[in-house]
Amino acid sequence: MSRLLGSVRARATLGATLVVALALLAAGAAVLLSLRANLLGEAGVRAERTAREIAAELAVGTAYDRLSLDADDRPVQVVDEDGRLVAASEDLEAVRGTGIAQVRPHPSATATATAGSGSRDGASGGRDDDDDRDDDRDDDGRGDDRDDRDDHDDDDDRDDDDDDRAAARQPLAPGEIGARTDVRDGRATVDGETEDYRFVAVPVETEDRGRLTVHAGAPLAAEQGAVRTALTVMLIGFPLLLAVVAGVTWLVTRRALRPVEGIRREMAAITASEDLTRRVPVPATHDEVARLALTTNETLAALETSVERQRRFVADASHELRSPIASLRTQLEVGAAHPGLLDLDGAVEDTVRLQRLAADLLLLARLDAGERPAGARVDLLALAREEARGRAGVTVRGEEAVAVSGSRGQLGRVLANLLDNAARHARTTVEVSVRREGGTAVVGVADDGAGVPAADRERIFARFVRLDEARGRDEGGAGLGLAIARDVAVRHGGTLTVGDAPAGGALFALRLPLA
Repeated sequence: MSRLLGSVRARATLGATLVVALALLAAGAAVLLSLRANLLGEAGVRAERTAREIAAELAVGTAYDRLSLDADDRPVQVVDEDGRLVAASEDLEAVRGTGIAQVRPHPSATATATAGSGSRDGASGGRDDDDDRDDDRDDDGRGDDRDDRDDHDDDDDRDDDDDDRAAARQPLAPGEIGARTDVRDGRATVDGETEDYRFVAVPVETEDRGRLTVHAGAPLAAEQGAVRTALTVMLIGFPLLLAVVAGVTWLVTRRALRPVEGIRREMAAITASEDLTRRVPVPATHDEVARLALTTNETLAALETSVERQRRFVADASHELRSPIASLRTQLEVGAAHPGLLDLDGAVEDTVRLQRLAADLLLLARLDAGERPAGARVDLLALAREEARGRAGVTVRGEEAVAVSGSRGQLGRVLANLLDNAARHARTTVEVSVRREGGTAVVGVADDGAGVPAADRERIFARFVRLDEARGRDEGGAGLGLAIARDVAVRHGGTLTVGDAPAGGALFALRLPLA
């Protein structure tokens, strides 16, 4: 399991699936909440429409027994200002959430209904009927209603009663329907079926019956069913969608990482075979993977060049070391067998030559290892005069000190190698010049020899390279002097080039940044 999760493909698939899952959860929750809010709002609108229709009938004086309470088979209650139920839907069997638990009108409502009918027909005596209703409320209504609420209402219903009374206190003119409504959720049993409803209370001021409140409900079954259906679809669809996302991500990442696997296999094969001439395949996608393959091939090419250079270096070093060692051994063996024939001068010369070659090889090894030069301040003019001291035919020209930052020993080695090379090829004189050019120090070493052909001006800086006319042992060393000089110059942030001297020979120009 840990190995599977350790793959890029598995992590990408898991990450994409988790992101999509979180997005789906957030979107699903938002959709469900919005859907529920919209559906509840629609139910409230339907309930308010029904309540206002009944309130409109009451506003024009319609009697309780002639109200359209059963038109939509919805629970409707009409409550007077004393909290008595004066009218209700015929099929209403139980209700909770309106604040009035009664489902049958108060007995005194019959008299009110009759009075209301007379008032609507234009009969006089409406005020007497109001007095009778007041007496009924004083004698029976309050006590009976209080007893009924004690028997049927709980704490929530009492809070709802307070809200009803607050709505009932809205200042209304006779025949006016209140603009403010009270919206609640509850349950009701209508014709034997119990459902959840959204109830809306609408106050209305009548001329002959005082302030009345109409409670009308709209069923929430359709809304709840829609929310459940949406939730069911999400519970089924979301896992399927996540499975599709995971599968597609797995396939896409597999296709995208296929070139990477090809690169890995080829690198493993190169490592096993140690064949640095092989290259990894480069996909034709021109993306990050293709650039990775190109960079890998460039690294392999540089590694191949370095290894080949190292092999040539070892081979050349072995060849160069073999000659002085063999010569020295021969002389020592001859001296051991015939002491009178020992060539001490030749033995010493071979030993010195071997020592210099070993020192050159050691310096090249340090340079190849990336040894950084010291940051000492070096005066090139003074260093050139010091290296030229004691050399015949060498002159140094310079008017002021030219300081650079670096290793005095390595820079002295560069000047010594350039002077040795010039001395081997000069006819009569070697001239050293030290000057400034802007922010660069320039050291020129010129001779009046044959010069260096243009085709060989880069080749002579390679290791163990000697021109054909200098192949003899008496013409020079092992071909490491100029290679060392250029490597040291590059390590100091400079350059070393060769051109034509004014006298017709070679001019080596060393350029270094000023301190």
